[in-house]
Amino acid sequence: MSLRVIQYEAAVERLSWRDAIDALRAGHRAEKADVDDIFLGPAKGTLLNRAAYLPGQGYGVKAVTVFDENPSHGLDTVQGAMLVFEPEHGTLRAIIESRLVTEYKTAGDSVLGAQLLARPDSRHLVIAGAGTLARGLIRAYTAGLPSLERISVWARRPEQAQQLADEMRDHSIEVVTAADLESAVASADIVTTATMARNPILKGAWVRPGTHVDLIGAYKADMREADDALIADHSLFVDSRDTTIGHIGELKIPIANGVITANDVKGDLYDMIHGGIGRESDQEVTVYKNGGGAHLDTMIGMYIASVMD
Repeated sequence: MSLRVIQYEAAVERLSWRDAIDALRAGHRAEKADVDDIFLGPAKGTLLNRAAYLPGQGYGVKAVTVFDENPSHGLDTVQGAMLVFEPEHGTLRAIIESRLVTEYKTAGDSVLGAQLLARPDSRHLVIAGAGTLARGLIRAYTAGLPSLERISVWARRPEQAQQLADEMRDHSIEVVTAADLESAVASADIVTTATMARNPILKGAWVRPGTHVDLIGAYKADMREADDALIADHSLFVDSRDTTIGHIGELKIPIANGVITANDVKGDLYDMIHGGIGRESDQEVTVYKNGGGAHLDTMIGMYIASVMD
């Protein structure tokens, strides 16, 4: 088996959002992964190592640096690579540019959650945030939920949302801007948040019955996108119990404040795919925390490596 070094530009046109989402679903049908993270360095310049063992499938390590002030120097905040090892002899199979893995893992994770939890007749998606991730979310949601007819994008900077909508003018479904997040959420079937907010921007009072809420930002212990009412009053799910509960502010803060307990999380992707846990009525509001994890990175890394072989 030859070692492949896979860079973003060489691979992105060969990948399929639908196949990436299916790879995550298939990965969760298998035996549960072992995962662990190591953080080194100061808060403003951290080395993050995420490792996973998927029994019978292989091993993966994603090592990235996270430098918050890099954009002011014309550099990406996150830089690194994913290593994928085969299971039989531990041979290094591929080295993949981390942003390729992260893009498909993050948006694919959310769409898999929506496939399992959102109403099948969902038509209107609202995205809070208009950065790089929002572009992937538009493409991934369109591929994974063919019932969608309209996507509204809201951002703190309206010009950023308008730029994204302009870029997507020729997209297969309508992409428009939303001037006010509350009004947009009131008519949404699915709401996904992809911001860098440290304090809640999304309120439970805004969400109508039957909505699916997909929370992606708030990846640190001191960050939140949803208020207590949204977290406490509705059906709460996560992609992985091991990488969200006790680690991410969206859950860690309300648990510490006694608003919810860890037992209020109804299930993760393994529970939903193996146990059939999920939405119980068309009026239920489902809240899904996308926290990521090395096992998800590894599933996507293996998918990318297979496409590029």
